[in-house]
Amino acid sequence: MKGFCKHPFRALYRGATFLFSLLLIARDFRRTVSVKGKDATIKDRALWLHRSCQRYVKLLHLDLEVIGEPPRGGLLVSNHMGYVDIIVLCAVTPCVFISKSDVKRWPIFGYFAGLGGTLFVNREKRSDVGRLAEEMREILDSGAHLALFPEGTSSGGDSVLPFKSALLEPITQIDLPVTSAAVVYSLPPGHGLVSEEVAYWADMTLVPHLLNIFSKERIGAKVVFGEPRVHKADRKQLAKELHAEVLALQQSARTEGKEPVCVS
Repeated sequence: MKGFCKHPFRALYRGATFLFSLLLIARDFRRTVSVKGKDATIKDRALWLHRSCQRYVKLLHLDLEVIGEPPRGGLLVSNHMGYVDIIVLCAVTPCVFISKSDVKRWPIFGYFAGLGGTLFVNREKRSDVGRLAEEMREILDSGAHLALFPEGTSSGGDSVLPFKSALLEPITQIDLPVTSAAVVYSLPPGHGLVSEEVAYWADMTLVPHLLNIFSKERIGAKVVFGEPRVHKADRKQLAKELHAEVLALQQSARTEGKEPVCVS
């Protein structure tokens, strides 16, 4: 990640803009969510996060391209390359995210994720997964939109890691559609590898990575959505089916000038 060294003033300027924008989205939260008190719904929080992420797409100079129809309900599953995925997906469609409990302790991001209604789960504790399943059912029954990264962790994006099936259990019990999606990033020639410059994974640390993201002149971000489908499989089979769909969408997103693969 050499971008900061090459463009320190750009990174610092955008970093300052990022901090100032936090005040603006906090004010928006007070005006649109906090003011409603107990009447504020999970949809109110999702819409607030949607507006906030649209702001950050512009701030990060993401060239966002959307292929396919964003879902309006049910569960959205996608590959996961880091926190930029959340900004990209929520900028496209309002949703409530399911995230590992570690994110709750992240500076700034964890706090605002909580304001957005994010469901945090300790995937190592079976009891916590059971608790989350009940919350997922309540949100889905309310008509709100959930987004899940079934890989369980982020990667460099060369492929899609196997999906963990535990959090898919509620979907097998609720007759709601699941939409697969794939997020793919690109950088101009000579500007490094996406796995090193954009993806947030392995032993990377947040602040240096964020400064490096700020230093990029442009980042291409493509989201490909599949067709929403109601699956009739158990959770393990569902995990395999959704993994195959996301992998096919990822591969199609990387194919220049071709339509995304239609997975039936």
